[in-house]
Parts: sequence; C-alpha cells; structure tokens
Amino acid sequence: MTHEAAGVPTTRNDEDRQDNDRQENDRQDASRPAPEVREAPEAEAAAEAQEATAARDAHGAPDAAGAADAAAGEPVGPADAEPRPEARLARAVQVAEQALIEFEIAVETFRVEVENFSRLHHQKLGPMYARLDELDALIAEARAARTGDPEDERKAREARAVVMPMPGVDELFHDWMDTDGLSPEAAAMLTEQPVRPPKRVRPSEEARRLYRELARKAHPDLAQDEAERQRRDEFIARVNAAYGRGDVELLKELVAEWAAGPVQQPAPLSESEELYARLEWLSRRKELLTVLATELEEGAIGSMLRMAPDDPDQLLEDIAEQLLGEVSRREAELAEMVQ
Repeated sequence: MTHEAAGVPTTRNDEDRQDNDRQENDRQDASRPAPEVREAPEAEAAAEAQEATAARDAHGAPDAAGAADAAAGEPVGPADAEPRPEARLARAVQVAEQALIEFEIAVETFRVEVENFSRLHHQKLGPMYARLDELDALIAEARAARTGDPEDERKAREARAVVMPMPGVDELFHDWMDTDGLSPEAAAMLTEQPVRPPKRVRPSEEARRLYRELARKAHPDLAQDEAERQRRDEFIARVNAAYGRGDVELLKELVAEWAAGPVQQPAPLSESEELYARLEWLSRRKELLTVLATELEEGAIGSMLRMAPDDPDQLLEDIAEQLLGEVSRREAELAEMVQ
C-alpha cells in the first residue's frame, strides 16, 4: 500500500520510488509478447476467399467443366486445346460415311424409279412397238414383192429379222453343240440314253511322286493345333483334286506353295492407317455410285424420267398417243401397197 492510499502525505523520496516502480513495470510490459488478436469468423472467411481469388487469378482457374473433369479424375487442360489428329480424322470419316449413305439412298431411289418406269413402259407401250415393227416388215416385204429389187429384198429380210430374231446356236443348245456336232452328253439326253461316265484318268508316275511328297509333308495328322489342322485339311483337299485329274503342273505349283509356308498375316494397322483406309474405300465407293447414277440418268428410261419428273404417268400417256398415230399411218400405207 502506498502512502497516498493510506492518506499520508508523500515526500520527495516517495515520489522517486514511485517513478522507479512505474519505469520497471513499463520495461516488463515491453519485454512480454503482445497477445494474439483473433479476427471474427466472418473476417477470416473473407480473407481466405480473397487469398483464393488472388491465387486463381495468378495461376488460372478451371471452368465448371474442368472442375467436373478434375473431380472425376480426368486431366484438365485448356478449354481451346486442339484435338488429336486421329480425332479429327475420325470425325472426317464419320462425315464421309453419312454423306455416302445419303448418296446411296438417292441413287437407289432413282434406280427403283427407273426400273418401275421401265416395267410400265414395256407393259403399256411394248405391244405398240411390236405392232410398228410388224408393220415395217410387212411394208418392206410388200415393196420388195412389187419391185423385185435386191436392195428392197435385203431390207425386207432385215425388217423381218427385227420382228422375229433367230436365236444363235449357243442360245439354243447351251454349249451342247460344238464344231464336231452334239456332245455325247447332249446326244444321250436327247435320245433318252444314260449319260456315259467320264473316262478314267490314270495319273502319271510324276503325278504319283508329287502326290506322295505332298501327302507326307502336309498330312493333317502332323498338325500341332486346330488352326494348323484346318489349313492342312484344305490344302490336302486341293492336292487330292489335282491328283484325281492327273494335273502334274498344278501339283508342282502346290509343292512350291507348301514349301513357301503359310501366308503371313499383314501387320495390324494403326488407328490413323485404318481411318485413312476407310476414307479411301468411301471415296472409291462414291466414284462407283457416281458412274451408276450417270448411266441411269443418261439411259433411255432415265432421260424420259427427266422429261417429266413430276408426272411420268402422263408422259407414258402422251407417248402411247403418238405411237397409236404412227400405227394408224403405217396401216394406211400398207393398205395402199397391197391393193
């Protein structure tokens, strides 16, 4: 307790002592560390958010899709990263396939239209064309009979050949007849006689030697696995067929083929090579379809369809009317010539 607190007047010595005590307390306060002042929870959260924003601005932050990919374990890259060359090539193949499908649909649709119109054309106009050909032959024959001119007679024969074409020998006998006449098989069938079996082939000594050599080397029982056995079975079947015909040259070729060994399978293509091969096939297919479409369009029926694409039936009616007029004129001309 100080003298002031006790109500006793202070002296000079007391004041000096109090000054010394205050200075000592100040030195002790200065030597102690300052107490840590914690911010409020809201202030802490704001500070953390500010630090995160600064770090994102400095290093670049992923967008929502990137964050989702990162959460799923996918690598996160820049949004405008270039796709792989194979991906661009696969996209080109997909586009080419869709275009080819549409082109095939268009060509097939036109082909069916041409086929149907051709059938209708033949059914409706075929008899009229046949009647015109008959009238032309009759007129030519009447003119040749009247004039007796060899040129008119030649034209009459040609006109009649158009109406009744003579089938060729090959069409009549289907290879049953050759320069020596009917084949034995054809003669036997026409006379209802049994067909003679083909003559036996006795293999030569060379054929036997080659056959035994191949049988010893390529026998299926020598196979080590099922795939090898199948290959040997197919090869021996060819050997047996060649030996049965006595074909020495083919047996020699089979010997060389077996000595060369099995055909090596090509190395598998890379992804890019497969895609390029697919593009090449699509291009060739499109070229073939283009040729087919051109032939359909430039044909007689296709040209007629292009004349009236909206109403081909009316076109048939118009053509039929014209043909009927031609028939009437030819009949009148023929009537004048035979009177």
